[in-house]
Amino acid sequence: MIAILCPGQGAQTPGMLSPWLELPEVAESLAGLSEAAGVDIVRHGTASDADTIRDTAVAQPLLVATAIATGRALLGDAAPALAAGHSVGELGAAALAGVLTDADAMRLVAVRGAAMARAAASSEATSMAAVLGGDAAEVASALEKHGLTPANVNGGGQVVAAGAKAAIDALLAEPPARARVIELQVAGAFHTTYMIPAVADLDAAAAQVSPGEPAGVLLSNADGAQVADGADALARIVRQVANPVRWDLCMETMLSLGVTGIVEVAPGGVLTGLAKRAMKGVPSVALKTPDDLAAARELLETAA
Repeated sequence: MIAILCPGQGAQTPGMLSPWLELPEVAESLAGLSEAAGVDIVRHGTASDADTIRDTAVAQPLLVATAIATGRALLGDAAPALAAGHSVGELGAAALAGVLTDADAMRLVAVRGAAMARAAASSEATSMAAVLGGDAAEVASALEKHGLTPANVNGGGQVVAAGAKAAIDALLAEPPARARVIELQVAGAFHTTYMIPAVADLDAAAAQVSPGEPAGVLLSNADGAQVADGADALARIVRQVANPVRWDLCMETMLSLGVTGIVEVAPGGVLTGLAKRAMKGVPSVALKTPDDLAAARELLETAA
């Protein structure tokens, strides 16, 4: 079984769509996805600078559109045997798995990104920081001491802390033993209670959507569980905005299901990097440019 993975916010880089526009089917797909979201995906993926695409309201639609378009370039009309996405990547995974139409995924991510940006702007100053390495118990204790939430438990010795900016600063000044702490360039404390206002906005938008059933295995960030019901999958995506991402549990589920390979759609690299540490021995391909499609298709053929 080959898992198709969709990356989350922070994976975007300036100009990342430029090589993909050389594929007519990708260019056509991106134009339609831009229209659905009301965001100029092509401009942001080719000409916008790093500061512009760091904006949550821009980054999230850009990432989901890129995941869908490059996933379709790889799979055609076929559904993945297993799909999972990290944070906002869940919307891309849900589209590839058939739970959402591509247009619905884009409409929802436009609401999600804008609502999370508003929630971050309306709260006290908040931030996030990656904690790399260290003893797991000591890291958890340090986060609790500072009143921080483990917003992303990514596996491979990586936890992302989130909360008040002052608390993040305190963690940077006093990191756990044998751990590095790196503040992230994000607008606020995502996947924490600071995002509760955004949940209400996304829930209202989701109520207008009629989800389908997953065509293959679809994993949830909440607990790494397989989600067999489309309505449940959509409800989980809505709630996830204000709850921690358990990517470590998603990887554990992949291993328990006997995943034999991983393809991370564009902009690939982050999730395959985590898998190399937590899913050792499982081959992976990260789609960065169209040149990577051949290796991804070869990996898919091993499970045919």
